[in-house]
Amino acid sequence: MSDKTQYMKTTIAAVIFALLLIIVAFIVSSSGNNGASGITGGVNGTGETDSNASNVTVVDGKQIIEIDVRGGYNPSKSIAKAGIPTSIRFKTRGTFDCSSSIRIASLNVNQILPQTGSTDIDVGSQAAGILNGTCGMGMYRFEVDFN
Repeated sequence: MSDKTQYMKTTIAAVIFALLLIIVAFIVSSSGNNGASGITGGVNGTGETDSNASNVTVVDGKQIIEIDVRGGYNPSKSIAKAGIPTSIRFKTRGTFDCSSSIRIASLNVNQILPQTGSTDIDVGSQAAGILNGTCGMGMYRFEVDFN
């Protein structure tokens, strides 16, 4: 076997190995994006929806929607009551990605969250409908369905 044939076989094997590594890395990263946060219910902002009303509470006549922020928003969809003064409480724990930049275009909200902490954003008394929000880059989305 010539050196050229051996070189081609080695190159092809290396390319196949690299492609396999890339595929495995993609599968691992897309299947467990928020699993490390220890949060159950909801989703990580990948476009899937899972209504989870357990993140909505009413305290002294004010509705509070809690959303965990890290690699997206969990839950990505919340259901709340319309016509009640409402705040969205964004909770971060070592969040260094673009999800720490909140945009709610319809309310003209653009806010950077601390890497770790809790930040309340007052959204007022919303009429029935959906309030949409994204990260600063538009990669991650969340919504609140007021009904």
